[in-house]
Amino acid sequence: MVLGDDENAGSSESSRPPNPLTGAFRRTFSDSPRKPTLVRHASFIMTKTVDAIPELETSRENCESDFTPVVRSGGWADIGFRRSMEDAYVCCDNLKHEYGLKNFGEGPSAFYGVFDGHGGKHAAEFARSNLPRFILEAEDFPREIEKVVSSAFLRTDTAFAEACTLDSALASGTTALAALIVGRSLVVANAGDCRAVLCRRGKAIEMSRDHKPACIREQKRIEASGGYVCDGYLNGQLNVTRALGDWHMEGLKHLGGVAGPLSAEPEVMRTRLTEEDEFLIVGCDGIWDVFRSQNAVDFARRKLREHNDPTTCCKELVDEALKRKSGDNVAVVVVCFQSKPPPPLATPRSRVQRSISAEGLKELQGFLDDLKD
Repeated sequence: MVLGDDENAGSSESSRPPNPLTGAFRRTFSDSPRKPTLVRHASFIMTKTVDAIPELETSRENCESDFTPVVRSGGWADIGFRRSMEDAYVCCDNLKHEYGLKNFGEGPSAFYGVFDGHGGKHAAEFARSNLPRFILEAEDFPREIEKVVSSAFLRTDTAFAEACTLDSALASGTTALAALIVGRSLVVANAGDCRAVLCRRGKAIEMSRDHKPACIREQKRIEASGGYVCDGYLNGQLNVTRALGDWHMEGLKHLGGVAGPLSAEPEVMRTRLTEEDEFLIVGCDGIWDVFRSQNAVDFARRKLREHNDPTTCCKELVDEALKRKSGDNVAVVVVCFQSKPPPPLATPRSRVQRSISAEGLKELQGFLDDLKD
């Protein structure tokens, strides 16, 4: 086991939890100091895997040929207007190369994640380091990938609880979103208010749902597990309803030996990539506070058409979010599925029907009569 290195701004402390995968992933963080302003943050739940939205599973025979995703990615993060950096992300474009995976089959194998910490940075850093490891160690990976990913979220949560019992200074929480690409399958698992948005020929397809206290489905789950929503906060404490960590917060994780209102089990969505799929945006809520999903796709697509560089695109997304006064830390990953930039969108010319009123016809007739005279 290797201890985590101080690769990212604001992430070095002697109490930092072990990072067994350090050095295996690319990470980029920017920690330019800014004035603090608004604050937002996280939570937890146990539910079934979500069936993919029908549109994602719709057969597109004209795109099914021999398409193989060409995966390349970039990431960027900024402390924004906060006093400390609690966001983290991870990019790994080739799991087979990084970890020597065998019997993995043809096609790409990649892992991406974003983690929005609250109450400290330790839970986000721990999840970034250990969630990929728990996924890759599972015997059923990649055959039963949805089951494996859901289990890995829970194992990461439990492992962090054990780490906190050994060092109470680690107490904190984090939302988490993981995106895996195995062959032509894209699997997204989310617990919290990070979001993944797929660009399909310029159209934004949301691959996750935000877990917020205002969500009726989440409210029902919370109440069934003994919790409540007060003034938009879970048990009056957190403004998200799913997260890893937060074991130190009373009444959220376990109530009387059963699961509490804050759950670490993710919702999972899956789709089969085709040549229509151009890129994926994975971002913490600092992005989505100021971007709508379609707005982010339009912005990123325009930038990728200019330079075709996912890392530069991420930086531009982060800079734009800060210009729009996002009050949180900001972290984003962009994953491209093709080597070429997104093609221009064909916009069919609408057929405009023009008509003229009876009064207009009368005036025109009068004008023509004057010309004859």
